[in-house]
Amino acid sequence: MASRTRRPGAAPGAPDGSRRRRLPMRLLLPVLVLVALMAMLMLRGYVHSEILADHRIRSEASTDKVPEKILDGGPVIDTRSGRATSLKMPDRRLVLTFDDGPDPTWTPKVLDVLKKHHAHAVFFVTGTMASRYPDLVKRIVSEGHEVGLHTFNHPDLSFQSQKRIDWELSQNQLALAGAAGIRTSLFRPPYSSFADAMDDKSWPVTQYIGTRGYITVVNNTDSEDWQKPGVRQIIRNATPKNGKGAIVLMHDSGGDRHQTVQALDLFLPDMQDKGYKFDNLTEALDAPTAHTAVTGPELWKGKAWIFLVQASEHITDVLVVGLSIIGSLVIGRFVLMLLLSGIHARRVRRKDFRWGEPVTQPVSVLVPAYNEAKCIESTVRSLMASEHPIEVLVIDDGSSDGTARIVEAMGLPNVRVVRQLNAGKPAALNRGLANARHDIIVMMDGDTVFEPSTVRELVQPFGDPRVGAVAGNAKVGNRDSLIGAWQHIEYVMGFNLDRRMYDVLRCMPTIPGAVGAFRRSALERVGGMSDDTLAEDTDITMAMHRDGWRVVYAEQARAWTEAPESVQQLWSQRYRWSYGTMQAIWKHRKALVERGPSGRFGRVGLPLVSLFMVVAPLLAPLIDVFLLYGVVFGPTEKTIVAWLGVLMIQLVCAAYAFRLDRERMTHLISLPLQQILYRQLMYVVLLQSWITALTGGRLRWQKLRRTGVVEAPGGPVARQRTRSESDERRPVA
Repeated sequence: MASRTRRPGAAPGAPDGSRRRRLPMRLLLPVLVLVALMAMLMLRGYVHSEILADHRIRSEASTDKVPEKILDGGPVIDTRSGRATSLKMPDRRLVLTFDDGPDPTWTPKVLDVLKKHHAHAVFFVTGTMASRYPDLVKRIVSEGHEVGLHTFNHPDLSFQSQKRIDWELSQNQLALAGAAGIRTSLFRPPYSSFADAMDDKSWPVTQYIGTRGYITVVNNTDSEDWQKPGVRQIIRNATPKNGKGAIVLMHDSGGDRHQTVQALDLFLPDMQDKGYKFDNLTEALDAPTAHTAVTGPELWKGKAWIFLVQASEHITDVLVVGLSIIGSLVIGRFVLMLLLSGIHARRVRRKDFRWGEPVTQPVSVLVPAYNEAKCIESTVRSLMASEHPIEVLVIDDGSSDGTARIVEAMGLPNVRVVRQLNAGKPAALNRGLANARHDIIVMMDGDTVFEPSTVRELVQPFGDPRVGAVAGNAKVGNRDSLIGAWQHIEYVMGFNLDRRMYDVLRCMPTIPGAVGAFRRSALERVGGMSDDTLAEDTDITMAMHRDGWRVVYAEQARAWTEAPESVQQLWSQRYRWSYGTMQAIWKHRKALVERGPSGRFGRVGLPLVSLFMVVAPLLAPLIDVFLLYGVVFGPTEKTIVAWLGVLMIQLVCAAYAFRLDRERMTHLISLPLQQILYRQLMYVVLLQSWITALTGGRLRWQKLRRTGVVEAPGGPVARQRTRSESDERRPVA
């Protein structure tokens, strides 16, 4: 294994030898992924009218400024030349217009009916719907119908500035260019009606629209199909009087349009029999087509827009599926933890519960140590207070800070120091195993302290000859900081509650390096500690399961460990854990298809570990992404209620875990903040681990900086600290 230390030097090329400050790739890639996801969500929200949409509708105003010829004129209004003119439809010429589409359900049905009766129509599409369903726009154009603009987000333009009007038009045209490769000169304002409904607020908009090159098309026959009055009534409303021509308003989107489709199928042949023709607008007026082909950069901009919108739709669908998965995993895991941890607690806390004959023989305690000068004395002295007979082997793994000398200078009985060149923790543990005298091996970290009863409680399960390894109860000693409090919650709720669950399921994935015990014969059968992965504790535990040994949890075997106190330290530790866990899962993947104990672990343990320790943390931030999106743009109240519901479930589980471990509930005050901030950090760490694994990178061991402040509650004081050491961190009892 690579050395656990490295000293960063000056960045190459720095003239003063100083290190250049760069955003690490481990931060850059996850940040880019999150930014991309948020951008896709924002884009989806925009094309679904959840962002920047304006749903205000202006009430009627006076008509003093509207020319009489417009109020009394036809439904086609042309202000392009600076002069206002209007046109009416010739007799027996009907122009069917459909607003608000295209809709994936109703627009195809409308097109089918039009095709069946050889009729043409004009579809006034919104940019949002055209962007989402470009194939329908392409079909509309290819079947000979005309397309007009109906703005992008369907706002009442009388409320909007000219800049916003230009934006609505240009975005609508962009969607048309990407969907069908065309531009159009036809425009219908949202919420428009007959020409005589034009007022002093809407008329200036119509004039401005003309200066942008558009013909405004309203209607003079409203089918009122949006009210769903019945098929016959829709037909009556759409039928002009006395053989007059008309522009008929209908809808192919915005709700259930089955009455519109049924009415259309009856209306078309009936009116055709009466001599009416159903044309496009330009056909009815004998004018050039309203469509212009788009080429060059404008076409590619449109195609890029459609591509991004479609990508946002698909990515959002995937995110929704991911959110469903993580929701199911979270709830399923919590249900399992609550149910099975309760079963475990009741089983091991029965007065008549025994693992077997009490274990009283001496055991060997292995303490691998690399530059643990600040901690090693407290660790060794805590072992000397053990209520169980032990020998202690401190394996100095090439320390450069005098760790071995400190232990030797203590001159304690039954404490030996074994030195080796720096070779990594697995090699140190194997060296200790080779020098151990006893058949039960306890392993701990050099920054951990045991309570007097820890070793005794840890080895009692070996009274059952089927038990090959025992996991102890690791606790955070330095929990006085916010990061420490978060890790305390994680250890009690996430690790120890999990271990109770996995114990009952007989597939515990990890014996914690801080406090674990092994049967020597079991270790030797699986080849000892391996350096194939960075999570040697997970690797050896999985190997034990595959060899047929039981791995159990001893809740009373408490060990107090020093958790990382900075984000950088926490990052390094969890990155190694996450990547090492992935390595261990991959190493033992063959258990999925094997028989016997190995197959049982492979088909029960590996899927649970993969789901709960790899997939769930990777998807967990989706909860917060959708929370943020829902609070800002979506149904805020429902979003907050849903998030609080998930938080309440977590709080119940955390409170139950704290009760089982007899911990004070006060630390749970920081749980909501932990769920928002700490989860993002774990997500980034896990994402970086995935990137490292997929790119074939190798992760080097990162030595964590220790302060040596952790002591077991009620345990002996290790030594008197100097004032400078005491000022560095306040000890936590």
